[in-house]
Amino acid sequence: MTGIDWGLLAAPFAAGLLVLATHVPLGVEVLRRGIIFIDLAIAQVAALGVIAAGLAGLREGWAAQLAAGAAALAGALLLTGVEKRWPDIQEALIGLLFVTAAAAGILLLANNPHGGEHLKDLLAGQILWVSWPQVGALAMLTALLLTLWLTAGRRLGNIGFYGVFALAVTSSVQLVGVLLVFASLIAPAVALRRARGRRLPLSWLLGAAGYGGGLLLSAIFDLPAGAAIVCCLVAIAALFLLAQRADAA
Repeated sequence: MTGIDWGLLAAPFAAGLLVLATHVPLGVEVLRRGIIFIDLAIAQVAALGVIAAGLAGLREGWAAQLAAGAAALAGALLLTGVEKRWPDIQEALIGLLFVTAAAAGILLLANNPHGGEHLKDLLAGQILWVSWPQVGALAMLTALLLTLWLTAGRRLGNIGFYGVFALAVTSSVQLVGVLLVFASLIAPAVALRRARGRRLPLSWLLGAAGYGGGLLLSAIFDLPAGAAIVCCLVAIAALFLLAQRADAA
C-alpha cells in the first residue's frame, strides 16, 4: 500500500462518487420501470455524439459535451415515443437503439487510424486520468440533476425522466465509459432492491466500495481502472444477493 499514489486516486474516486450520486437513484427507477438496457442505449448514443463531435473537430470542452448531450437527449425523446407507441416491445427497441448507435460509431471511426483506441476509451473510460476541473464541472451538474430528481422525481413524467437520465449519462460517459455507466446504474439497484427505506444510502455505500476497491486494484496490479471498478461493483452486488438468499433460506 505504501507505493500507491493516493493523490492520483483522489480525483477519480471523487468523480466516481459524483457519478453514483445521480446514477444510483436513476438506476432504482430504471429497475422499477423494467427498462434495464436504457442506460446502455443512452450511454452509447451519447458516445456516438462524442465521436461525431470529434470528427467535426470538437474534441474537448463544452462543445463536445453539448454534442454528446444533444445526441443523448435525441435518444431520450425517441425512447419516450417508443414507450407510448410500442410498450410491449420497448425493451427490444431499446436494445436495437444500442446496437445501432454502437455500429454507427464503428462506421464513423472506420478510417480513423486511432479509431480502435477511441472506441476502447468510450467503452471502458479513462477515469484514472480525471482532473479536478472535470470533477468540479461534474459536481455542479450533479447537484442540479440530483436536486431536480429528489424534489420532483416521478412528477417529472416520462419526458422529464428521460431528459434527466440523458443529461446524467452524458456527464459521466466520457469520464467513466459505457460499461461503468451501466454497472453504476444497475449493480447497486439490483443488489439492494429489497432494502426499502435504506435502499438509497446503502446503494451509495455499495457503489463507493466498488469504486474504491476497483481503483485500489488498478493501482496495486496496474490494471485498467474502469474494468477493475466494474468487476468490483458486480462482485460486491453478487455477495449482497447471495447473503440475502441465505437469509431468506
